[in-house]
Amino acid sequence: MSRTTVPLWVFPLAIALVMAVAAHLAWWLSLRAGYVEPCNPYWDGCTSISRAARHGLGNHLFRLMMLPCAVLVAIHWWLASRWLAGNGTPSRALAALGVTCALALGVYATFLGTEGAAYGFLRRYGITVFFGCGFLAQLVFLRRWRASAMTGAARRQWQLMAAVCVAMLLLGVGNVAGDALLQDRVHQDRLENALEWQLGLLLAAWYLMQAWCWRHERLHLSFKDP
Repeated sequence: MSRTTVPLWVFPLAIALVMAVAAHLAWWLSLRAGYVEPCNPYWDGCTSISRAARHGLGNHLFRLMMLPCAVLVAIHWWLASRWLAGNGTPSRALAALGVTCALALGVYATFLGTEGAAYGFLRRYGITVFFGCGFLAQLVFLRRWRASAMTGAARRQWQLMAAVCVAMLLLGVGNVAGDALLQDRVHQDRLENALEWQLGLLLAAWYLMQAWCWRHERLHLSFKDP
């Protein structure tokens, strides 16, 4: 019986590309339509990713891209847990965190652009759970991977991915510090918006690094042809 194989690195690569393209495409369309002011969102923080993807065509395209991305996230973390198990360092928590992260992203994308307090609650906590569970999944993955036998190249890849996690943690600390130190609500919002864009960029970079890792390992998912 013949088999069809799919390289595993295409899953984290697709996640990184979809996240980056969806956010920037929605921002560009909202900018053209006049929904957001022109600026560099990574530095000026004039708009959040959510606001940039909340109106018009940008909203429809963002949701159209992010809902399949949520499915990719779930598949990716399931594959990551299976890979770790194959390396002798299984983690049941990793798959659970990944599925929770994916569901939260799906909820966020589904209700983005809708009106009402209940929908606002789902959007706000959907994106919070997505980033939180996603970050925890990354930490669990790196911890379990470090416990396995690592070559020199894998060790360098691990160090780079761990550095991205540290940078993401520092952004979170900076957000909390900004809320505590800045008295002006406008400046607080701008700082939070800028950090959100930077966090999204680091998240995409982490998935790119994992795609690089899995490509180096030459990992494939095999299917039996009917």
